[in-house]
Amino acid sequence: MIVIRPEQPEDTAMIHHVVQQAFGRAAEANLVDALRRNGKAKISLVAEDNGRVIGHILFSEVTLEGQLTGIGLAPMAVSPERQNEGIGSRLVEEGLKQCRQTVYPFAVVLGHPEFYPRFGFVPASRFGVKSEYDVRDEVFMALELEKGSLAGFAGIVRYQPEFNEV
Repeated sequence: MIVIRPEQPEDTAMIHHVVQQAFGRAAEANLVDALRRNGKAKISLVAEDNGRVIGHILFSEVTLEGQLTGIGLAPMAVSPERQNEGIGSRLVEEGLKQCRQTVYPFAVVLGHPEFYPRFGFVPASRFGVKSEYDVRDEVFMALELEKGSLAGFAGIVRYQPEFNEV
């Protein structure tokens, strides 16, 4: 039975392994470690199956032109042998549920345009919002956690400095 729960200190090595395996390189796993170490991991959840971490999702603060603070979903990873079982969807759903219980009015994600829209994400450009990174419009998406929260705001979303190391 898969359980989605908050990350615990004893999970860090397993999280690092899962993220590295899912992305096929260490950069994203090192990012998770750096965000955690620097106290910037605001929501960090794991998917656990029989005591083994098989998925992870992390949210950290982002800013929109220094005017509005939101939350960024990144990264999200599922062990390669457990992908396509709905584990990633469960992590996103629970993560967004927790985000809605916080003070953050919006969320952004830089991810697969076929996956994230099912959770309500739309291209951020619809709100006049762009990523600080040079990415295609359809892969940088936003979700208003509070209806109308992005109305009247526009500009560039900036991630935590640790993202510049990826």
